[in-house]
Amino acid sequence: MINPFETEDRAAFRKTMADFIAAEVIPYVDEWDEAGEVPWELHQKFGALGVFSFGIDEKYGGLGFDDVFLRVIYSEELAKCGAGGVGAAIGGRNISIEPISRLASEDIRNRALPEIISGRKGSSLSITEPGGGSDVANMKTTAKRDGNHFVLNGSKTFITGGMKSDYFVVGARTGEGGLNGISLFFVEADAPGFSRSPLPKKMGWWASDQATLYFDNCRVPAENMMGEEDRGFLAIMNNFNYERVSMMASCVGGMKACLEDSIAWAQERETFGKPMIRHQVIRHKIADMSMKIDATEAYVNQICWAMNEGHKPVAEISKGKVFATQALTWVANEAMQIMGGAGYLRGNRIERTYRETKVMAIGGGSEEILRDLAVRQMGL
Repeated sequence: MINPFETEDRAAFRKTMADFIAAEVIPYVDEWDEAGEVPWELHQKFGALGVFSFGIDEKYGGLGFDDVFLRVIYSEELAKCGAGGVGAAIGGRNISIEPISRLASEDIRNRALPEIISGRKGSSLSITEPGGGSDVANMKTTAKRDGNHFVLNGSKTFITGGMKSDYFVVGARTGEGGLNGISLFFVEADAPGFSRSPLPKKMGWWASDQATLYFDNCRVPAENMMGEEDRGFLAIMNNFNYERVSMMASCVGGMKACLEDSIAWAQERETFGKPMIRHQVIRHKIADMSMKIDATEAYVNQICWAMNEGHKPVAEISKGKVFATQALTWVANEAMQIMGGAGYLRGNRIERTYRETKVMAIGGGSEEILRDLAVRQMGL
């Protein structure tokens, strides 16, 4: 489908990303998925492409400008490898970079951002708790002032990149209940009282690590508080818009991979004396898959335009993320039907995408939470 927002620069960036992923990711993606990790050099190779640098000042190693369309192109093209765990492993740092660049002290920014943006080190946003999930207002992890330090106690879980990250942006309760009582802290992996353990085997996202983090009288310098006390989480709520739009783009990339492989299989496979692509039932599946991709892609492009224009279309992003994850689930299911038993065997894009659809419907805000958020944004 023609993109009315395409420019020469965006087209060139897409080609750069597609060529890089074809050469540096796709040949190894099955190996990494089965191994449960990607080589750290891949982080640095992506860092050299500038994909962690959007909206970050050049003095910290950033690009000095932002373009949501470029963020989306990166997410979509990487998702076409068919292993969401690769994208999660590489991009897990993205939702922590913006808060560090905007809220951390100048010393922390000068020290940490160049390492994170270049891919030399990893970082993670640490909000979700074992008993809370999306209920951030019920956060239990605490941070108590003790002289020139804060002492953190509690735990976080489902933290993407948590086993390998060097830096963490941690939400902790410094005030009364609710979102107004939460502050953010910059915590380093070698902080006293910090430990972590990997999550058990997962249904999908095999190539990325998710961890549970533990804070047992974990001491961090008072100057590591990021932003205003008790107002930290409110200060980063817009950060989740970028995450959700990126996940929408990943859904588009996953759907395109499923459609491409479904068509290739249907053209090659013969049933009842003719290629599957000549059967009306298969042709209708492909038409329906293509329609859902077009609709989702148009939705994403409209949101990108609005965000580039300075709008914060929270309701549209919330609805869009639900729409995209449901479309991905449907397309992956139809692709699996077309490919049949061969699609059920490990080692192909359709199989990997199919088992990773559910995490897309939960991560970054579950479908239920986002529906409710959308309606509240509508004033209801």
